[in-house]
Amino acid sequence: MLLQRIANHGIRLGTLFERAASRHPANVLILDHDLDLAPDLGRRATVPELADLVADLASRLWEATVKPGDRVVVHKSDSFDITLLACAISRIGAVPVLLSPQLDGDTVAELMRRADRPHLVTDQVTLEGSLPESVFDLAESVLLTSGHHERAVELEDFAGVRRVAAVTVPADHPALITHTSGTTGVPKLAVHTGRTLQARYRPQRLAIEPVVRGREPIAMHVSFVHSRLFTALAISLLKGFPILVLSDADPVRAGDLFARIRPGILEAHPNTFMRWESLADDPREPLGNVKLFSSTFDAIHPRTVHRLLHASRRRAPLFGQLYGQSEVGPTVVRAFTRRHAPEADGRCVGRPFPGMTDVRVVSRDGQPPSESNPGYIEVRSDGRIKTYLGEQERYDRQLSDGWWRMGDVGYRTRWGCLHLLDREVDLIPGFGSTLAVEDALFAKLAQLTEVIIIPDAGGTAVPVVCTKDDKPLDREAWRGAVAGLPAMAEPVQWRLTDLPQTATTKIKRLELAKRLPAAPGPGE
Repeated sequence: MLLQRIANHGIRLGTLFERAASRHPANVLILDHDLDLAPDLGRRATVPELADLVADLASRLWEATVKPGDRVVVHKSDSFDITLLACAISRIGAVPVLLSPQLDGDTVAELMRRADRPHLVTDQVTLEGSLPESVFDLAESVLLTSGHHERAVELEDFAGVRRVAAVTVPADHPALITHTSGTTGVPKLAVHTGRTLQARYRPQRLAIEPVVRGREPIAMHVSFVHSRLFTALAISLLKGFPILVLSDADPVRAGDLFARIRPGILEAHPNTFMRWESLADDPREPLGNVKLFSSTFDAIHPRTVHRLLHASRRRAPLFGQLYGQSEVGPTVVRAFTRRHAPEADGRCVGRPFPGMTDVRVVSRDGQPPSESNPGYIEVRSDGRIKTYLGEQERYDRQLSDGWWRMGDVGYRTRWGCLHLLDREVDLIPGFGSTLAVEDALFAKLAQLTEVIIIPDAGGTAVPVVCTKDDKPLDREAWRGAVAGLPAMAEPVQWRLTDLPQTATTKIKRLELAKRLPAAPGPGE
Protein backbone atom coordinates (compact mmCIF):
# COMPACT_ATOMS: atom_id res chain seq x y z
CA MET A 1 0.00 0.00 0.00
CA LEU A 2 2.86 2.40 0.78
CA LEU A 3 4.40 1.85 -2.66
CA GLN A 4 1.01 2.43 -4.31
CA ARG A 5 0.42 5.68 -2.41
CA ILE A 6 3.86 6.95 -3.41
CA ALA A 7 3.26 5.86 -7.00
CA ASN A 8 0.11 7.99 -7.12
CA HIS A 9 1.89 11.12 -5.94
CA GLY A 10 5.55 10.52 -6.70
CA ILE A 11 8.19 11.04 -4.04
CA ARG A 12 6.93 14.20 -2.33
CA LEU A 13 10.15 15.78 -1.17
CA GLY A 14 8.39 18.66 0.53
CA THR A 15 6.64 16.45 3.08
CA LEU A 16 9.17 13.61 3.26
CA PHE A 17 10.46 14.47 6.76
CA GLU A 18 6.92 15.25 7.98
CA ARG A 19 5.58 11.86 6.88
CA ALA A 20 8.61 10.06 8.29
CA ALA A 21 8.17 11.90 11.61
CA SER A 22 4.55 10.75 11.88
CA ARG A 23 5.62 7.10 11.42
CA HIS A 24 8.83 7.08 13.44
CA PRO A 25 8.77 10.06 15.82
CA ALA A 26 11.72 8.81 17.90
CA ASN A 27 14.04 8.28 14.92
CA VAL A 28 17.23 10.34 14.73
CA LEU A 29 19.60 11.73 12.12
CA ILE A 30 23.26 12.28 13.07
CA LEU A 31 25.65 14.59 11.22
CA ASP A 32 29.43 14.89 11.13
CA HIS A 33 29.09 18.67 10.70
CA ASP A 34 27.02 21.63 11.85
CA LEU A 35 24.19 22.97 9.70
CA ASP A 36 24.84 26.46 8.32
CA LEU A 37 21.13 27.25 8.57
CA ALA A 38 20.63 25.91 12.08
CA PRO A 39 23.95 25.62 13.94
CA ASP A 40 22.14 25.52 17.30
CA LEU A 41 20.39 22.30 16.33
CA GLY A 42 23.61 20.41 16.86
CA ARG A 43 24.77 17.22 15.20
CA ARG A 44 22.03 14.93 16.47
CA ALA A 45 18.41 15.76 15.67
CA THR A 46 15.15 13.86 15.75
CA VAL A 47 13.23 13.48 12.51
CA PRO A 48 10.38 15.66 13.91
CA GLU A 49 12.92 18.43 14.61
CA LEU A 50 14.15 18.25 11.02
CA ALA A 51 10.57 18.21 9.71
CA ASP A 52 9.93 21.40 11.69
CA LEU A 53 13.09 22.98 10.27
CA VAL A 54 12.01 22.15 6.70
CA ALA A 55 8.58 23.72 7.33
CA ASP A 56 10.23 26.81 8.85
CA LEU A 57 12.62 27.22 5.89
CA ALA A 58 9.75 26.79 3.43
CA SER A 59 7.82 29.57 5.15
CA ARG A 60 10.84 31.88 5.07
CA LEU A 61 11.33 31.22 1.35
CA TRP A 62 7.64 31.95 0.73
CA GLU A 63 7.94 35.24 2.60
CA ALA A 64 11.01 36.00 0.45
CA THR A 65 8.68 35.84 -2.62
CA VAL A 66 9.51 32.31 -3.78
CA LYS A 67 6.27 30.91 -5.19
CA PRO A 68 4.99 27.66 -6.80
CA GLY A 69 6.67 26.91 -10.12
CA ASP A 70 9.69 29.15 -9.44
CA ARG A 71 13.12 27.65 -9.94
CA VAL A 72 15.48 28.06 -6.99
CA VAL A 73 19.18 27.42 -7.48
CA VAL A 74 20.98 26.19 -4.34
CA HIS A 75 24.73 26.72 -4.55
CA LYS A 76 26.44 27.08 -1.19
CA SER A 77 29.05 25.62 1.11
CA ASP A 78 28.83 21.85 1.40
CA SER A 79 26.37 20.80 4.11
CA PHE A 80 23.29 18.66 4.63
CA ASP A 81 21.23 21.85 4.70
CA ILE A 82 21.47 21.73 0.88
CA THR A 83 19.21 18.69 1.11
CA LEU A 84 16.93 20.31 3.67
CA LEU A 85 16.65 23.42 1.48
CA ALA A 86 15.66 21.25 -1.48
CA CYS A 87 12.84 19.76 0.60
CA ALA A 88 11.77 23.23 1.80
CA ILE A 89 11.71 24.59 -1.75
CA SER A 90 9.67 21.61 -2.88
CA ARG A 91 7.26 22.08 0.05
CA ILE A 92 6.02 25.40 -1.38
CA GLY A 93 5.70 24.01 -4.92
CA ALA A 94 8.91 25.55 -6.28
CA VAL A 95 11.61 23.55 -8.07
CA PRO A 96 15.03 23.12 -6.43
CA VAL A 97 18.01 23.32 -8.80
CA LEU A 98 20.99 21.84 -6.95
CA LEU A 99 24.50 22.86 -8.02
CA SER A 100 27.57 21.29 -6.46
CA PRO A 101 29.80 23.46 -4.24
CA GLN A 102 32.68 22.13 -6.37
CA LEU A 103 31.50 23.91 -9.52
CA ASP A 104 33.45 26.99 -10.53
CA GLY A 105 31.71 30.37 -10.67
CA ASP A 106 31.57 30.60 -14.47
CA THR A 107 29.89 27.19 -14.72
CA VAL A 108 27.36 28.19 -12.06
CA ALA A 109 26.58 31.37 -14.00
CA GLU A 110 26.04 29.38 -17.22
CA LEU A 111 23.69 26.93 -15.48
CA MET A 112 21.78 29.85 -13.96
CA ARG A 113 21.28 31.24 -17.47
CA ARG A 114 19.73 27.92 -18.51
CA ALA A 115 17.47 28.06 -15.44
CA ASP A 116 16.04 31.39 -16.76
CA ARG A 117 16.18 33.89 -13.88
CA PRO A 118 15.90 31.58 -10.88
CA HIS A 119 16.16 32.64 -7.27
CA LEU A 120 19.63 31.89 -5.89
CA VAL A 121 20.18 30.53 -2.38
CA THR A 122 23.82 30.79 -1.31
CA ASP A 123 25.99 32.05 1.55
CA GLN A 124 28.36 34.95 1.99
CA VAL A 125 31.48 32.80 1.72
CA THR A 126 30.41 31.33 -1.63
CA LEU A 127 28.99 34.58 -2.98
CA GLU A 128 32.15 36.56 -2.30
CA GLY A 129 34.59 33.73 -2.87
CA SER A 130 33.75 32.03 -6.17
CA LEU A 131 30.64 33.50 -7.80
CA PRO A 132 30.96 36.25 -10.42
CA GLU A 133 29.11 39.55 -10.01
CA SER A 134 26.89 38.56 -12.96
CA VAL A 135 24.82 36.22 -10.76
CA PHE A 136 22.92 39.25 -9.45
CA ASP A 137 21.75 40.01 -13.00
CA LEU A 138 20.94 36.36 -13.68
CA ALA A 139 18.88 35.83 -10.51
CA GLU A 140 15.38 36.96 -9.60
CA SER A 141 16.69 37.35 -6.05
CA VAL A 142 19.75 36.31 -4.06
CA LEU A 143 19.03 34.79 -0.63
CA LEU A 144 21.68 34.10 2.00
CA THR A 145 21.69 31.18 4.41
CA SER A 146 24.47 32.81 6.46
CA GLY A 147 26.52 35.99 6.42
CA HIS A 148 25.73 39.38 4.89
CA HIS A 149 25.85 41.12 1.52
CA GLU A 150 24.40 44.48 0.58
CA ARG A 151 22.77 43.12 -2.60
CA ALA A 152 21.34 39.97 -1.01
CA VAL A 153 18.52 39.13 1.39
CA GLU A 154 19.19 37.10 4.53
CA LEU A 155 16.83 34.23 5.27
CA GLU A 156 17.42 34.93 8.94
CA ASP A 157 15.39 38.15 8.48
CA PHE A 158 12.25 36.01 8.07
CA ALA A 159 12.64 33.98 11.25
CA GLY A 160 9.32 33.46 13.01
CA VAL A 161 7.08 34.13 9.99
CA ARG A 162 3.69 32.45 9.81
CA ARG A 163 3.90 28.84 8.65
CA VAL A 164 2.44 28.11 5.22
CA ALA A 165 0.77 24.88 4.19
CA ALA A 166 2.52 22.40 1.90
CA VAL A 167 1.72 22.79 -1.80
CA THR A 168 0.83 19.63 -3.74
CA VAL A 169 2.42 19.43 -7.20
CA PRO A 170 1.24 16.92 -9.86
CA ALA A 171 3.53 13.89 -10.12
CA ASP A 172 4.47 14.66 -13.72
CA HIS A 173 5.59 18.23 -13.02
CA PRO A 174 9.27 19.07 -12.42
CA ALA A 175 10.16 18.20 -8.81
CA LEU A 176 13.95 18.41 -8.74
CA ILE A 177 16.74 19.53 -11.06
CA THR A 178 20.25 18.17 -10.60
CA HIS A 179 23.28 18.33 -12.83
CA THR A 180 25.28 15.63 -14.56
CA SER A 181 28.87 14.90 -13.60
CA GLY A 182 30.45 17.19 -16.16
CA THR A 183 33.25 14.72 -16.93
CA THR A 184 33.08 15.72 -20.62
CA GLY A 185 32.40 19.47 -20.32
CA VAL A 186 29.82 21.84 -18.82
CA PRO A 187 27.28 19.78 -16.83
CA LYS A 188 23.75 19.32 -18.12
CA LEU A 189 20.70 20.10 -15.98
CA ALA A 190 18.59 16.98 -15.48
CA VAL A 191 14.87 17.53 -14.84
CA HIS A 192 13.25 14.96 -12.53
CA THR A 193 9.56 14.64 -11.70
CA GLY A 194 7.86 13.04 -8.72
CA ARG A 195 6.98 10.10 -10.92
CA THR A 196 10.49 9.54 -12.27
CA LEU A 197 11.93 9.74 -8.76
CA GLN A 198 9.38 7.18 -7.61
CA ALA A 199 10.41 4.89 -10.47
CA ARG A 200 13.93 4.98 -9.05
CA TYR A 201 12.75 4.52 -5.47
CA ARG A 202 10.83 1.30 -6.15
CA PRO A 203 13.64 -0.99 -7.43
CA GLN A 204 16.05 0.29 -4.78
CA ARG A 205 13.55 -0.41 -2.01
CA LEU A 206 12.71 -3.84 -3.41
CA ALA A 207 16.44 -4.65 -3.62
CA ILE A 208 17.11 -3.76 0.02
CA GLU A 209 14.08 -5.42 1.67
CA PRO A 210 15.21 -9.08 1.31
CA VAL A 211 18.68 -8.21 2.62
CA VAL A 212 17.97 -5.93 5.58
CA ARG A 213 15.29 -6.83 8.09
CA GLY A 214 14.58 -4.67 11.09
CA ARG A 215 15.92 -1.16 11.73
CA GLU A 216 19.60 -1.10 10.86
CA PRO A 217 21.55 2.17 11.29
CA ILE A 218 22.55 3.50 7.88
CA ALA A 219 25.56 5.71 7.15
CA MET A 220 25.66 7.76 3.92
CA HIS A 221 28.37 9.66 2.15
CA VAL A 222 26.59 10.80 -1.02
CA SER A 223 26.80 14.16 -2.76
CA PHE A 224 24.13 16.48 -1.33
CA VAL A 225 23.24 17.60 -4.86
CA HIS A 226 22.76 14.10 -6.33
CA SER A 227 19.32 12.62 -6.94
CA ARG A 228 20.45 9.34 -5.36
CA LEU A 229 20.55 10.97 -1.92
CA PHE A 230 16.81 11.70 -2.04
CA THR A 231 15.75 8.14 -2.90
CA ALA A 232 18.17 6.78 -0.27
CA LEU A 233 16.71 9.19 2.31
CA ALA A 234 13.15 8.28 1.38
CA ILE A 235 13.86 4.58 1.89
CA SER A 236 15.71 5.14 5.17
CA LEU A 237 13.35 7.70 6.69
CA LEU A 238 10.14 5.88 5.82
CA LYS A 239 11.52 2.57 7.16
CA GLY A 240 12.71 4.24 10.36
CA PHE A 241 16.42 3.60 9.94
CA PRO A 242 18.60 5.77 12.20
CA ILE A 243 20.74 7.79 9.76
CA LEU A 244 24.33 9.05 9.87
CA VAL A 245 25.08 11.64 7.14
CA LEU A 246 28.72 12.37 6.35
CA SER A 247 30.05 15.37 4.48
CA ASP A 248 33.66 14.31 5.01
CA ALA A 249 34.94 10.97 3.67
CA ASP A 250 38.22 11.13 5.60
CA PRO A 251 38.83 7.54 6.79
CA VAL A 252 40.01 8.64 10.23
CA ARG A 253 36.89 10.71 10.95
CA ALA A 254 34.60 8.11 9.37
CA GLY A 255 36.26 5.33 11.37
CA ASP A 256 35.71 7.18 14.64
CA LEU A 257 32.00 7.61 13.87
CA PHE A 258 31.49 4.05 12.61
CA ALA A 259 33.22 2.60 15.69
CA ARG A 260 30.70 4.44 17.86
CA ILE A 261 27.49 4.12 15.81
CA ARG A 262 28.11 0.68 14.23
CA PRO A 263 26.19 1.11 10.95
CA GLY A 264 24.45 -1.91 9.47
CA ILE A 265 24.24 -0.32 6.01
CA LEU A 266 26.83 1.83 4.22
CA GLU A 267 25.92 3.91 1.16
CA ALA A 268 28.71 5.76 -0.64
CA HIS A 269 30.43 6.59 -3.91
CA PRO A 270 32.89 3.99 -5.29
CA ASN A 271 35.89 6.27 -4.67
CA THR A 272 34.75 6.78 -1.08
CA PHE A 273 34.69 3.03 -0.53
CA MET A 274 38.21 2.88 -1.95
CA ARG A 275 39.34 5.36 0.70
CA TRP A 276 37.57 3.32 3.38
CA GLU A 277 39.52 0.16 2.55
CA SER A 278 41.95 1.19 5.30
CA LEU A 279 39.14 0.76 7.87
CA ALA A 280 39.40 -2.99 7.32
CA ASP A 281 42.62 -2.90 9.37
CA ASP A 282 41.23 -0.79 12.22
CA PRO A 283 41.30 -2.88 15.45
CA ARG A 284 38.01 -1.29 16.56
CA GLU A 285 36.32 -3.02 13.58
CA PRO A 286 34.28 0.02 12.50
CA LEU A 287 32.88 -2.00 9.59
CA GLY A 288 32.18 -5.06 11.71
CA ASN A 289 28.39 -4.59 11.88
CA VAL A 290 27.81 -3.82 8.20
CA LYS A 291 25.27 -6.14 6.61
CA LEU A 292 25.01 -4.27 3.29
CA PHE A 293 27.46 -2.08 1.41
CA SER A 294 25.65 -0.16 -1.33
CA SER A 295 26.99 1.82 -4.28
CA THR A 296 24.64 3.20 -6.92
CA PHE A 297 27.08 4.90 -9.24
CA ASP A 298 29.96 3.41 -11.26
CA ALA A 299 31.33 -0.11 -11.18
CA ILE A 300 33.70 -0.64 -8.28
CA HIS A 301 37.08 -2.41 -8.17
CA PRO A 302 36.85 -6.04 -6.96
CA ARG A 303 39.75 -5.48 -4.53
CA THR A 304 37.72 -2.86 -2.69
CA VAL A 305 34.67 -5.13 -2.51
CA HIS A 306 36.77 -8.01 -1.19
CA ARG A 307 38.43 -5.89 1.51
CA LEU A 308 35.18 -4.38 2.78
CA LEU A 309 33.21 -7.62 2.87
CA HIS A 310 35.96 -9.34 4.85
CA ALA A 311 35.98 -6.44 7.34
CA SER A 312 32.38 -7.23 8.32
CA ARG A 313 31.66 -9.66 11.12
CA ARG A 314 28.08 -10.29 9.98
CA ARG A 315 27.32 -13.85 8.92
CA ALA A 316 26.63 -13.12 5.23
CA PRO A 317 27.31 -9.48 4.29
CA LEU A 318 26.58 -8.28 0.78
CA PHE A 319 27.98 -5.61 -1.47
CA GLY A 320 25.18 -4.31 -3.71
CA GLN A 321 26.34 -2.60 -6.91
CA LEU A 322 23.76 -0.73 -8.97
CA TYR A 323 24.91 0.55 -12.36
CA GLY A 324 23.10 3.66 -13.51
CA GLN A 325 23.34 7.31 -14.44
CA SER A 326 21.95 10.65 -13.29
CA GLU A 327 19.62 10.65 -16.29
CA VAL A 328 18.01 7.24 -15.72
CA GLY A 329 18.76 6.15 -12.16
CA PRO A 330 19.82 2.57 -11.34
CA THR A 331 19.27 0.16 -14.23
CA VAL A 332 21.10 -3.09 -13.43
CA VAL A 333 22.12 -4.70 -10.14
CA ARG A 334 24.71 -7.18 -8.95
CA ALA A 335 25.41 -8.56 -5.48
CA PHE A 336 28.87 -9.61 -4.28
CA THR A 337 29.52 -11.98 -1.37
CA ARG A 338 32.67 -13.11 0.42
CA ARG A 339 32.84 -16.02 -2.04
CA HIS A 340 33.92 -13.64 -4.81
CA ALA A 341 37.71 -13.56 -5.19
CA PRO A 342 39.66 -10.26 -5.16
CA GLU A 343 40.26 -10.68 -8.90
CA ALA A 344 36.56 -11.36 -9.62
CA ASP A 345 35.30 -9.82 -12.85
CA GLY A 346 34.48 -6.25 -11.84
CA ARG A 347 33.32 -5.44 -15.35
CA CYS A 348 30.19 -7.53 -14.80
CA VAL A 349 27.75 -4.96 -13.44
CA GLY A 350 24.67 -7.15 -13.29
CA ARG A 351 21.20 -7.62 -14.72
CA PRO A 352 18.13 -5.35 -15.11
CA PHE A 353 15.33 -5.14 -12.53
CA PRO A 354 12.57 -7.42 -13.90
CA GLY A 355 9.56 -5.42 -15.06
CA MET A 356 11.20 -2.10 -14.14
CA THR A 357 14.32 -1.60 -16.28
CA ASP A 358 15.79 -3.14 -19.41
CA VAL A 359 19.15 -3.00 -21.17
CA ARG A 360 20.50 -3.73 -24.63
CA VAL A 361 23.88 -3.42 -26.35
CA VAL A 362 23.88 -2.00 -29.88
CA SER A 363 26.58 -2.78 -32.42
CA ARG A 364 29.01 0.00 -33.35
CA ASP A 365 30.14 -1.55 -36.64
CA GLY A 366 27.53 -4.09 -37.74
CA GLN A 367 29.27 -6.94 -35.90
CA PRO A 368 27.76 -8.57 -32.78
CA PRO A 369 28.96 -6.84 -29.59
CA SER A 370 31.50 -8.88 -27.63
CA GLU A 371 34.35 -8.50 -25.17
CA SER A 372 36.76 -7.74 -28.01
CA ASN A 373 34.25 -5.60 -29.92
CA PRO A 374 32.03 -3.78 -27.38
CA GLY A 375 28.82 -2.06 -28.40
CA TYR A 376 26.85 0.93 -27.15
CA ILE A 377 24.95 0.32 -23.90
CA GLU A 378 21.32 1.55 -23.99
CA VAL A 379 18.63 1.24 -21.30
CA ARG A 380 14.91 1.68 -20.74
CA SER A 381 13.61 2.99 -17.42
CA ASP A 382 10.57 4.87 -16.14
CA GLY A 383 13.07 6.73 -13.99
CA ARG A 384 14.49 8.56 -17.01
CA ILE A 385 14.54 12.34 -16.63
CA LYS A 386 12.11 14.37 -18.73
CA THR A 387 14.67 16.64 -20.39
CA TYR A 388 17.90 18.55 -20.10
CA LEU A 389 16.82 22.02 -19.06
CA GLY A 390 17.47 24.38 -21.94
CA GLU A 391 18.95 21.60 -24.10
CA GLN A 392 16.04 19.60 -25.49
CA GLU A 393 17.83 18.73 -28.75
CA ARG A 394 20.79 17.34 -26.83
CA TYR A 395 18.41 15.20 -24.78
CA ASP A 396 16.62 13.94 -27.88
CA ARG A 397 19.91 12.88 -29.49
CA GLN A 398 20.43 10.31 -26.73
CA LEU A 399 17.01 8.70 -27.24
CA SER A 400 16.09 6.05 -29.81
CA ASP A 401 12.54 4.72 -29.60
CA GLY A 402 12.59 4.99 -25.81
CA TRP A 403 16.13 3.57 -25.43
CA TRP A 404 18.62 5.86 -23.69
CA ARG A 405 22.26 5.87 -24.81
CA MET A 406 24.39 5.66 -21.65
CA GLY A 407 27.65 6.84 -23.19
CA ASP A 408 29.33 3.55 -22.17
CA VAL A 409 30.40 0.52 -24.20
CA GLY A 410 30.21 -3.13 -23.25
CA TYR A 411 28.53 -6.43 -24.06
CA ARG A 412 26.10 -8.97 -22.59
CA THR A 413 26.98 -12.57 -21.87
CA ARG A 414 24.87 -15.52 -22.95
CA TRP A 415 23.39 -15.47 -19.41
CA GLY A 416 22.27 -11.85 -19.81
CA CYS A 417 24.83 -10.19 -17.53
CA LEU A 418 25.91 -6.73 -18.65
CA HIS A 419 29.65 -6.08 -18.83
CA LEU A 420 30.78 -2.44 -18.76
CA LEU A 421 34.16 -1.97 -20.43
CA ASP A 422 34.67 1.78 -20.93
CA ARG A 423 33.12 5.19 -21.48
CA GLU A 424 32.74 5.87 -25.22
CA VAL A 425 34.97 8.94 -24.94
CA ASP A 426 37.69 7.00 -23.05
CA LEU A 427 38.28 4.23 -25.60
CA ILE A 428 41.92 3.78 -26.60
CA PRO A 429 42.06 2.02 -30.01
CA GLY A 430 43.73 -1.38 -29.80
CA PHE A 431 44.13 -1.31 -26.02
CA GLY A 432 41.05 -3.14 -24.80
CA SER A 433 39.15 -2.19 -21.65
CA THR A 434 40.99 0.41 -19.58
CA LEU A 435 38.66 -0.32 -16.66
CA ALA A 436 39.49 -4.05 -16.75
CA VAL A 437 43.23 -3.27 -16.72
CA GLU A 438 42.72 -0.89 -13.80
CA ASP A 439 40.89 -3.68 -11.93
CA ALA A 440 43.81 -6.04 -12.57
CA LEU A 441 46.36 -3.52 -11.31
CA PHE A 442 44.36 -2.88 -8.14
CA ALA A 443 44.16 -6.62 -7.45
CA LYS A 444 47.94 -6.99 -7.78
CA LEU A 445 49.20 -3.83 -6.08
CA ALA A 446 47.94 -3.11 -2.56
CA GLN A 447 49.99 0.13 -2.60
CA LEU A 448 47.64 1.76 -5.10
CA THR A 449 44.84 4.07 -4.01
CA GLU A 450 43.94 5.10 -7.57
CA VAL A 451 44.97 4.25 -11.11
CA ILE A 452 43.54 5.92 -14.21
CA ILE A 453 44.61 4.89 -17.71
CA ILE A 454 44.30 7.70 -20.25
CA PRO A 455 45.76 8.34 -23.72
CA ASP A 456 48.53 10.87 -24.28
CA ALA A 457 48.60 13.20 -27.29
CA GLY A 458 49.89 10.36 -29.48
CA GLY A 459 47.25 7.85 -28.33
CA THR A 460 49.56 5.83 -26.07
CA ALA A 461 47.97 4.50 -22.88
CA VAL A 462 49.44 6.27 -19.84
CA PRO A 463 48.70 5.00 -16.31
CA VAL A 464 48.30 7.79 -13.74
CA VAL A 465 48.79 6.28 -10.29
CA CYS A 466 48.26 7.37 -6.68
CA THR A 467 49.69 5.51 -3.70
CA LYS A 468 49.02 5.18 0.02
CA ASP A 469 50.46 8.18 1.88
CA ASP A 470 51.88 9.38 -1.49
CA LYS A 471 54.87 7.09 -1.12
CA PRO A 472 56.98 6.51 -4.27
CA LEU A 473 55.59 3.74 -6.44
CA ASP A 474 57.36 0.41 -6.10
CA ARG A 475 58.64 0.14 -9.67
CA GLU A 476 59.73 -3.48 -9.39
CA ALA A 477 56.28 -4.51 -8.17
CA TRP A 478 54.76 -2.40 -10.95
CA ARG A 479 56.77 -4.21 -13.63
CA GLY A 480 55.58 -7.53 -12.28
CA ALA A 481 51.95 -6.35 -12.18
CA VAL A 482 51.87 -5.12 -15.80
CA ALA A 483 53.40 -8.30 -17.19
CA GLY A 484 50.83 -9.83 -19.51
CA LEU A 485 48.68 -6.69 -19.65
CA PRO A 486 48.32 -4.47 -22.74
CA ALA A 487 51.35 -2.29 -23.43
CA MET A 488 51.42 1.03 -21.54
CA ALA A 489 53.79 3.95 -21.06
CA GLU A 490 55.70 4.29 -17.81
CA PRO A 491 53.39 5.24 -14.90
CA VAL A 492 53.00 8.88 -13.90
CA GLN A 493 52.50 9.43 -10.17
CA TRP A 494 50.11 12.07 -8.82
CA ARG A 495 48.78 12.97 -5.40
CA LEU A 496 45.19 11.79 -5.03
CA THR A 497 44.08 15.25 -3.90
CA ASP A 498 45.34 16.75 -7.18
CA LEU A 499 43.17 14.61 -9.45
CA PRO A 500 40.24 16.56 -10.98
CA GLN A 501 37.00 15.14 -9.59
CA THR A 502 33.26 15.54 -10.04
CA ALA A 503 30.71 16.09 -7.26
CA THR A 504 30.41 12.29 -6.94
CA THR A 505 34.22 11.87 -6.73
CA LYS A 506 34.59 10.45 -10.23
CA ILE A 507 37.86 11.32 -11.92
CA LYS A 508 37.52 13.71 -14.87
CA ARG A 509 39.57 11.65 -17.29
CA LEU A 510 39.47 14.07 -20.22
CA GLU A 511 40.60 16.95 -18.03
CA LEU A 512 43.30 14.76 -16.50
CA ALA A 513 44.57 13.89 -19.99
CA LYS A 514 44.86 17.61 -20.80
CA ARG A 515 46.87 18.19 -17.62
CA LEU A 516 49.12 15.19 -18.14
CA PRO A 517 52.29 17.06 -19.24
CA ALA A 518 52.21 19.06 -15.98
CA ALA A 519 51.65 16.11 -13.66
CA PRO A 520 52.54 17.05 -10.04
CA GLY A 521 54.25 14.09 -8.39
CA PRO A 522 54.64 13.58 -4.64
CA GLY A 523 57.14 15.94 -3.08
CA GLU A 524 56.87 18.54 -5.84
